[in-house]
Amino acid sequence: MKTKIYSIVVGLLLTASVFAQAPQKMSYQAVIRNSSSVLITSTPVGMKISVLQGSSTGTPVYVETQTPSTNTNGLVSLEIGTGTPVTGTFAGINWATGPYFIKTETDPTGGTAYTISGTNELMSVPYALFSANAGVGGFTHYLGEAFNGGIIYYLYKGSDGLEHGLIVALTESTAAWQTSPTSVFADRSWDGAYNTALMTGSPAATYIAGLGAGWYLPSIDELGKLYYNRFETNKALYTGGNTLLSNTAYWSSTEYYATFACTFLFDLGSAFDSDKTSTTIVRGVRAF
Repeated sequence: MKTKIYSIVVGLLLTASVFAQAPQKMSYQAVIRNSSSVLITSTPVGMKISVLQGSSTGTPVYVETQTPSTNTNGLVSLEIGTGTPVTGTFAGINWATGPYFIKTETDPTGGTAYTISGTNELMSVPYALFSANAGVGGFTHYLGEAFNGGIIYYLYKGSDGLEHGLIVALTESTAAWQTSPTSVFADRSWDGAYNTALMTGSPAATYIAGLGAGWYLPSIDELGKLYYNRFETNKALYTGGNTLLSNTAYWSSTEYYATFACTFLFDLGSAFDSDKTSTTIVRGVRAF
C-alpha cells in the first residue's frame, strides 16, 4: 500500500477549473520512481490517463496521453483534460453517473511502453465539474463559507445524491507526528479520519483531539484539496480574523514508513515524506 501511494501517485491531488468557452480540466500530481524505487528526476515521462466508470476495471469514458517532465524531486504535475485525446472528451463526462476511477500508466523513458500503472477511486467529484453538468445543481453551501466551526474548502455530491464537504479549522499549531516512531498502518491516502484514529503516541493527534468531536488530521489527498482551494479559504480566514494557511509544510495523517509520514508542502504545492519526530504544522479538518 505504501509503495503504491508514493511510487505510483502521492494520492490524487485533484481540483477543477471551469471557464466560459474553455475546456474543463483536473489537476494531477505524482512522484515517479523506477523499479528500484529511485526517483526519476528532471526527465520527460510518457503518461496515459484514463477515467474509468463504475469500477477500477470499468469502461474508460475518457483517455488521453501526455509527456510531462518530472522536477528535481521526481514530481510530475499535469492537468487531465488538456492532453492528446485517445477516447472520448473530458467535457462530455457526466460526473453524476459515477463512481469514477483515475487510471494512470507511465513510461519512465518518455515513450508509450507503459510499465508503471495505478488506479485510484475519485472519492468525490470536484465541485466545479459536478455543478457544470446540466441538471445537477442543488448545492446550498459554497467554498469559503464559515460553517460548523471552520471554513468550507471542498464540496461535492456523494453517491447518496446529497451535498457533502470538507471544513478546515480556524487555527493551527505545531507538533510531531509521533514521539517514538512506530508503524500504526495509518496508510490511507484519502481517509484522514481512519488514519487519525490509529495514530498512537502522537502529539499531532492529541492536538487534533483537543479541537473536539469530529475533527481529524487530514489525509494527504485532503490536504491536496485544501492547497488547491486555498484562495477561497484564505480569503474567508482573513475576513473572519482567523489564522491564514501557512506557506510551509503541513502534516497529513497518511503514514509512509514506520519512521516517516507524508507532509504537503504548501510553498511548493507537492507532497513529501518527513521524519515523524519533526515538529511540523498541524491543522484539523472535518467532513459533513
